[in-house]
Amino acid sequence: AQDGDDRPVLEPAEGSDVELPGRRRRMTMTAVREPLKSPQRLARKGPLGLERDAWFLVLPVLIPILLLSVGPLVYGLLLGFTNASFGRDAVSAVTGVDNYVDLARDSLFWSSFKIGLVWAVVVTALQFVLSLGLALLLNQNLRLRWLARTLALVPWAMPEVVVGIMWRLVYHSDAGILNHTLRDVGLLEDNVDWLASFGLALPAVIVVGVWAGMPQTTVTLLAGLQNVPKTLHEAAAIDGAGPLRRFWVVTWPSLRPVVTAITALNFIWNFNSFGLVYVLTQGGPGGETRLPMLFAYEEAFKYGQFGYAAAMGSVMVAVIAIFLAVYLRSRLKEVDQ
Repeated sequence: AQDGDDRPVLEPAEGSDVELPGRRRRMTMTAVREPLKSPQRLARKGPLGLERDAWFLVLPVLIPILLLSVGPLVYGLLLGFTNASFGRDAVSAVTGVDNYVDLARDSLFWSSFKIGLVWAVVVTALQFVLSLGLALLLNQNLRLRWLARTLALVPWAMPEVVVGIMWRLVYHSDAGILNHTLRDVGLLEDNVDWLASFGLALPAVIVVGVWAGMPQTTVTLLAGLQNVPKTLHEAAAIDGAGPLRRFWVVTWPSLRPVVTAITALNFIWNFNSFGLVYVLTQGGPGGETRLPMLFAYEEAFKYGQFGYAAAMGSVMVAVIAIFLAVYLRSRLKEVDQ
């Protein structure tokens, strides 16, 4: 480099043949470069790098989950192996699997468990069928579609207690609008006590559960329908496919992942229902609508058997987890095909 030139001077060394400026002979020079760091190497910076930063980002979400979900779950599982009960002087002791042995012989618990399964399966199935029809309707270019979508969300915006009180008034034997309407059209002669009649209480409660749970299913399915490309429907229509054929060939395959997710979540929510049924019937008449959660609640807070109620909860969690694992595995295989 010339005097006063700020450019770096390249010193000759063994390596590549390079002709330096101002020199007549050929000399060799090795260009030493620091290897570029790839994204893979940056991602493997270890606990002092990106992994540590990722843990700091996850902790604000992970800590509440551990404290409010995982912690109580573990505590409930451990409580099921004790004889914990209510009382100022009550002393808890580890009893092993005695609570689970008693549960296996408790016919009332298994009766409530069957009622819970019937409730969860029927409500989930009806919610899906009716919500799918409503979502298909709201997906069309109708007048005042925005108003219809808003009204469809009204049950979702109402607390369970308010929904239960409202439907108790609807089902009221003397002043209820249902009996009054059925008498006016000639379908009833005498009043019916819907929530206190054997054979009618569970179907009546199921109707309320379906009505209260339809909005979130409808919104989820509507979002899935709007993600189906319109070009596929147009191509199928050009090929001569009718509405039903287009739904089965175009819409349904695109909607399967959404259906799998929402039905699984609905089944969990419905099986764990408590507030709605408690306000409507409190498990009556004669235990016909006593869902497992109601039974566990009565054992814990009415009779003070916390250990026995915790064992009930553990059994319900295990059985529902098995059912969901089998269901999700079969559905996800269909989606992958």
